[in-house]
Amino acid sequence: MRDYYTVKRIDNSRLVRTANPNRLRESCRIVAYGAVLAAGLLLFAWQHFQCLQLGYQLEELKAERAQVAEMNQRLKLEVAALKAPMRIDAIARNTLGLTMPVPGQVAPVYGPAEAVVAQARGVASSSGGGTTR
Repeated sequence: MRDYYTVKRIDNSRLVRTANPNRLRESCRIVAYGAVLAAGLLLFAWQHFQCLQLGYQLEELKAERAQVAEMNQRLKLEVAALKAPMRIDAIARNTLGLTMPVPGQVAPVYGPAEAVVAQARGVASSSGGGTTR
C-alpha cells in the first residue's frame, strides 16, 4: 500500500498570540534592573573620571606652586641684593658723585618731643557756595 501525503497551505496571518501579563511584568522588571545597573555603572565611571581629572589638576597646581615658590625665592634674593648697603654706597659715590659729610656740615633738626596730628580745617570757598574742603 502506498501512502500519499498532500501539503495543505494554512494561513496563520490572522492568528494573534495573546500577551501573557506575567511575562510582560517580568520583562519590565528586567529592563528596570538593567536601567538601575546601568545608572550605577555610569555614576561609578563619572566619579572615577572626575577623580582622575582632579588628580591631574592637583598635579598642575603643585607644579605651578613650585614655580611660584622658586620665583619668589629669586625675587627675595634680588631684593636683598638691591638693598645691600655696599651697592647703595657704590652707586652714591660713583654714579651720583656723593661724598661723606664733613663734621659740622650736617645740622640736626629737633622737632617736638610728642607726635603732632594734623587736623583738616574747612575753608569756605570764595564763590559763596558755602562748601568746605
